[in-house]
Amino acid sequence: MSETDTDSADERIKFLVIASDCPEARLAAFFSGRRAKRSNALVSLLHVVEPPEFGHWATVAETMRAEAYENAEAILHEFAAEVKAQTGEPPEEIIREGIVVEEIGKLIEEDPQIAFLFLGASTETSGPGPLVSALANNPAYLGVRPIPVVVVPGAVTRDELRKLSG
Repeated sequence: MSETDTDSADERIKFLVIASDCPEARLAAFFSGRRAKRSNALVSLLHVVEPPEFGHWATVAETMRAEAYENAEAILHEFAAEVKAQTGEPPEEIIREGIVVEEIGKLIEEDPQIAFLFLGASTETSGPGPLVSALANNPAYLGVRPIPVVVVPGAVTRDELRKLSG
């Protein structure tokens, strides 16, 4: 790879996917990978570990934190395999600790290459899921640099997504 190729790769836009343990998030990863390949974009996967709230139970909190990070790594590796199968290249894998919507906003502000946020919407009758609802109700969570949000319905099939992604 020449220096020019590296420079152009460094300037490609990124699709940010929130990796969580739910089927609709997996569909968002699949679709983002297909769109990234067609758009010559990169994919970044974010999993946010919410901090345990045990205060004086430090040993229990540390055990829970370690387990949460192990789970996060497993989810990211699964999502990374899906994205790589669609794009042919490994995605960026990011684990953060905090409140999900806040960490999404921080990452978008920190990384100017992130151009789209891909989310999966739940098929549950209670609504599209807490993350989609939170961002729909308060777009300011995306930070000072708002970006388009692609919401992938959990009821859509992979075949339908293949057709949409070209």
